[in-house]
Amino acid sequence: MSVSMVYQVMHDTLYRYQLPVSLSRQILRLTPRQLPWQDVYSCHVDIQPLPSHIHTMRDAFGNEVLLFCLEQEHTELEFRSRSRVEVKPRYLPASSVDLPLEEVIDFYRFAPGKRYSASDFEAMKFLYESSHVRVKRVFADWTREMMFPGQSLCGLVRALQNRIYSEFTFDPAATTVSTPVTDVFDHRKGVCQDFAHLMLSCLRSVGLAARYVSGYILTHPPEGQARLVGADASHAWVSVYMPGFGWIDSDPTNNIFVNTEHITLSWGRDYADISPVRGMMIGSGAHTLDIAVTVCPENESKMGLNTPLSHFER
Repeated sequence: MSVSMVYQVMHDTLYRYQLPVSLSRQILRLTPRQLPWQDVYSCHVDIQPLPSHIHTMRDAFGNEVLLFCLEQEHTELEFRSRSRVEVKPRYLPASSVDLPLEEVIDFYRFAPGKRYSASDFEAMKFLYESSHVRVKRVFADWTREMMFPGQSLCGLVRALQNRIYSEFTFDPAATTVSTPVTDVFDHRKGVCQDFAHLMLSCLRSVGLAARYVSGYILTHPPEGQARLVGADASHAWVSVYMPGFGWIDSDPTNNIFVNTEHITLSWGRDYADISPVRGMMIGSGAHTLDIAVTVCPENESKMGLNTPLSHFER
């Protein structure tokens, strides 16, 4: 049986500019969400140089957003998010609650007098195409190969995550953030972001509401070795809506339903809605970007989580 887990999370980002930057405006989504299955005990973002203006808000999907502006000349920009989060066990719907797939798809079809809850309406914004997710016949046909009469929603999600895991290769060199999901499907290679976009394309193409989730996942060092600070990375997965029950999270990269080893940061229609860092600048020319993420269970040594902000190798 799963038990609650408390984590310390550190997410570092460092930009180095070839030429001085005179103005920088940045948008950060680095604050984990407060959720029924996730308690955020603390979260703080340190920024160097210190911004002239900082503002927080929530976006259209309820994610916390930090906006800041640097108006002084600088050649480096570094920020760190430190969070302490408890993640509680999550459970799939019982077989008596797990709705037949046909019933879920029919739920979204318009009919006079049909009533929807606020949660239902919220889910409907995740039925359609978005910047990185396509609703196409090729995805619908591929998904229907896994569908059969009387199948449950969870049954399809399980089959789909398993097929993506089995038929696609994790290859960080195969794609970029702008690679179309159709190319990922054709070449059968990509990373967690690509597999999430592919699974969303499949689910939405058959009429299901599903959203993109970004966050972190606990990784396990080789047996006998210590956990390395900065060796983790951001992660992405999929959340599918079941009327009357709620959202069911699936991680196709690892072929698992999400539980206590996943920390939820943000969600939206796809990556374009919720990229952790986005901004613009005046000046710089070429620049480099270094990112380091550490996810550490609180009951382990937290060596390194309190290292100075400028800890990247120079």
